Amino acid sequence: MGRTSDAREKILTTAQRLIELNGYSALGVAEICKAAGVPKGSFYYFFESKEALVLAVIDEEWAEERGNWRAILGGDGAPLERLRRLFEATEAEQRAEKQSCGTVSGCMFGNLTLELSNRTEPIRARLQEVFDAQVEMVRAVVEEARERGEVTVADGAAAARAVVAQLEGQVLFAKLYNDTQRLDTMWVNCLALLGARLPEQATAA
Repeated sequence: MGRTSDAREKILTTAQRLIELNGYSALGVAEICKAAGVPKGSFYYFFESKEALVLAVIDEEWAEERGNWRAILGGDGAPLERLRRLFEATEAEQRAEKQSCGTVSGCMFGNLTLELSNRTEPIRARLQEVFDAQVEMVRAVVEEARERGEVTVADGAAAARAVVAQLEGQVLFAKLYNDTQRLDTMWVNCLALLGARLPEQATAA
């Protein structure tokens, strides 16, 4: 039983790494099994298809990321401070990946959306669930900031969608240009979307 559980984890970890490097289309079952060091039969014991594997990879990635988002957005501090920490964590992750591998990996969910959203409905639906959950988590923080008079948006849900889209878009540009400096304006852009003032502006007022 220990070996069985270990084989599934090896397949998932390997598939996640290969998807980040090469995308879904270039992913082959034989390649996954070879890189994971498991027999091909192990793959089909756990996953009926490559699509089923990718769905499992998305679930694994989101379970970890959701925990991080909850810890940051639900932590101490004012709502905008917590939201800023989320942006900083995203930027730090992309910078660490660039330093480690030489390339900006981008967001797995965003990468898969671009590659697969019009090709496989189950994956499209799962990615929609992930982004809907992200928007809802950000919406709660935006609504809190609005109640405190810190932002001027009229629709918290629409603002949250814009914030998540901006975050994804900046990461996409960083990946496209392989340049983490493309992330430098993320937080300023977020404040502008929310109609919030920069700290120095608030002090001057």
